[in-house]
Amino acid sequence: MIKVGIDIGNSKISSIVCDIKTDGSKKILSFISNPTTYVNKSMVTNLVSVKDEIHKTISEAAKESQTDIKSVNLNLPAIESSSIFSESEINVSGKMISDLHLKKAVNQSDILETIENYDVIQKFISSYELDNKFFSNSPIGTFGDNLKLNFYKFAVKKNYTNTLSSLFKNLNIHIENYVPTPLSSSLATLNSDDKLLGAICIDLGASSTSVALFENEKLIFMDAINVGGKNITNDIARGVSTNIESAERLKTLYGSVISSPSDEYELIEIPMSNEPSKFKQINRSTINSIIKPRAEETLELIWQKLKEYNFHRKQIKNLILTGGGAILEGIAEYAQVIFDSNVRIGMPLSIKGLDKKFINPQFSQTIGTILFNKSDYEIEFLRSEEKYKKNTVLSRFSSWLDQYI
Repeated sequence: MIKVGIDIGNSKISSIVCDIKTDGSKKILSFISNPTTYVNKSMVTNLVSVKDEIHKTISEAAKESQTDIKSVNLNLPAIESSSIFSESEINVSGKMISDLHLKKAVNQSDILETIENYDVIQKFISSYELDNKFFSNSPIGTFGDNLKLNFYKFAVKKNYTNTLSSLFKNLNIHIENYVPTPLSSSLATLNSDDKLLGAICIDLGASSTSVALFENEKLIFMDAINVGGKNITNDIARGVSTNIESAERLKTLYGSVISSPSDEYELIEIPMSNEPSKFKQINRSTINSIIKPRAEETLELIWQKLKEYNFHRKQIKNLILTGGGAILEGIAEYAQVIFDSNVRIGMPLSIKGLDKKFINPQFSQTIGTILFNKSDYEIEFLRSEEKYKKNTVLSRFSSWLDQYI
């Protein structure tokens, strides 16, 4: 089976083509990444130009992999998203739990309800409770009195998905799955222990920063903020009066979140913004004094997102940083202080055929798109988007459930 993943990032458009065998083994057939200047804060600013750039990237990927690309998994930024948590509880009167009980609980919930102006990208059962005892997986076969299902629904503004859908329709490419950035980055960087024991994955992107939480092998939360590496670059450009290109170079080569006494004496020559042919000298400490507040703000905003939903109380101690911003010197040490967690830089998992230059945090979300399995993030026995009560046959089924279960 051939899987194709596309990532329309704020600085690059990437495509990955993977051959997945029946035994689960994978081989990368192609990985193409081209720069783009027509995406800002995850929003396409020039549809025609971005369409041409996507077409170029896909054409190169098809040629290199010798495949005919007709459908893709598309990485979806989590900006302007909404997380909805709900629950449904039924009395089972000491009976053995069956799939009919689960269906009844789902039937009386709002998990299949649509959200005005939003597209629901994912909806699934995040956990189960039977007589106040927690189950990460289905409790079918056990006995109890009160069964509760906890649901998680993730939705993105329709205007954004409609734009992407139209864009790919014009290219005659079918979007098979939308894979939210927090999830795709997690799939590429978290191992089985991370997901089981609990982990926070933060993707530090160019124009946005996203976060995903896993616990007991389940995805339990995703979100994002409109702050990223470009904000740091712009801060440097303004702070030392130089151009964007030079500021990006300063950040990459000399930037750090943690200062050193020697920074004061390390002088760097940079072009002046108003007269590029003229140069001036600044010390490294000046650059880092600009970077630190923005890096701190970014991590603090993500921490506030977790607090907003009370996830900070879970005291998850594994934090994985990925995305292009994760290579910023000192960011891991700084995150360790803010989140009080064990921190590591999340490198994409090695896959046969993947060029070493792409085993880099900035390509995590692209690689994660081909690791996504839809069946892992849906309610197994529900395939329809329609609400049960709106279907006459299912409505009668619901009545039967209420009467006999």
